[in-house]
Amino acid sequence: MKNIYLVLLCALFCIEACDKARLFDENKEIANEQWYYKNHLLFDVNIEDTNKFYNIYVNLRVSNDYKYCNLFMMLHQTSPSKLTLKERKEFILADESGRWLGKGLGDLYDYQIQVYPNIKFHERGIYRFELEQNMRNDTLLNVKSAGIRIEEAALVK
Repeated sequence: MKNIYLVLLCALFCIEACDKARLFDENKEIANEQWYYKNHLLFDVNIEDTNKFYNIYVNLRVSNDYKYCNLFMMLHQTSPSKLTLKERKEFILADESGRWLGKGLGDLYDYQIQVYPNIKFHERGIYRFELEQNMRNDTLLNVKSAGIRIEEAALVK
């Protein structure tokens, strides 16, 4: 029995070690799967190394009852010196035939969509990222969660 626990513990460490590039990866649940446009999801990330390049992703989880093939989102980024950038992005979630493009498990579909490849942060400190749903509906239904992932970019030689 002790061997089983040892194997599970080793497996857990191996899984964690496989994701060395990850600096930040956090998702926030959407209450009652109803994302009101004024409910911004906030993520504070401490950037210490301004010499490295990073990839930034948006994570999404929707149910198969989500009625659109896309999702528009405003991405806000505020630097430690309070410089704010805002950009509208469209995420394609299903193809023309209605087939979900994310990874499915039961009636849930997960997406990890790269929004900024190979960027450098110019200041050390806390950066705030905000996700704001920007669809035509004030309240967007059947969105389970959304989040941000930041990882070190792999250098191409």
